[in-house]
Amino acid sequence: MRVGLSASSTSALDARAAARHALERVRVARDAGIDTLTFGDSHGRGGANYLQNVPTLGRCLAEWDPTRPAGCLFLVPMWNPVLLAEQVGTLAAFHDGPFIVQTGLGGPGQFPTMGVEVAHRGRALEEAVRVVQALFAGETVSSEPFGIVDAAFDLVPPDGVSWWFGTMSEAGVRRAARFGGSWYALHAGVDALRAPYEAYLDECSNVGTTPYVAARREAVILHDGDRARQLAADALAGGYRGMDQDQIVAGAPADVVEQLASLVDLGVDEVMLRTMGIAPDVDLETLAAAGEVRAMLS
Repeated sequence: MRVGLSASSTSALDARAAARHALERVRVARDAGIDTLTFGDSHGRGGANYLQNVPTLGRCLAEWDPTRPAGCLFLVPMWNPVLLAEQVGTLAAFHDGPFIVQTGLGGPGQFPTMGVEVAHRGRALEEAVRVVQALFAGETVSSEPFGIVDAAFDLVPPDGVSWWFGTMSEAGVRRAARFGGSWYALHAGVDALRAPYEAYLDECSNVGTTPYVAARREAVILHDGDRARQLAADALAGGYRGMDQDQIVAGAPADVVEQLASLVDLGVDEVMLRTMGIAPDVDLETLAAAGEVRAMLS
């Protein structure tokens, strides 16, 4: 199983400290041998500093290993697909390794903040991905739903992109397979993953695409395993992201390997770890220790 970093962009630190901490996390993950780097996407976030994904990844690529995969999550229905394609094409031009485009629908509450109206998010996502894929294929593209007429550009990703579809619904995982994409299973316990996992494999078989499954876990990994478990328990007791115990891993590296065994047994190809932001030093030790987890899993 590969181990990646899903780098949280939310921070309680002030703006410049938040940016410095993002760079520090990327450097530690790079040195630890973490396989993949991605940043998320969110908008209209009050109450905390949120670093936007495209400029943040652009800066962090200078700190990341240029040969390892990197990319961004995009809440696709909020984006004009031509702009999305241009952003991805530009980022990919600055990176020598594989580029990942993760897709999500976005929560309905974020759309009014951005002045976006979408009647059917699933249909909007499919149409946007169709447009972006056609642009990357060098086609001139029009889209009635998005009001796009004869769009084209030349800065296509030199090595193409990998599409990861973030979803937990059967319709979503089947969409991922139809578009030749990976399934990015977000926060869910193993039992909740089984049915969509089987649906995804079934659809990949039907349409002849190669399956790849990544799952995300929040993480506190310290050599003092008791401290890691206590910090994680305290965060969950405080309502951390509304999550449950089966959506996190916590403990010493060997403990976390054991906790990830159920994902390995299910057939998950990559676990994307996200530090919980408990404290900067905890985040950095977690990422350094994640390198040990990766070595044990390989």
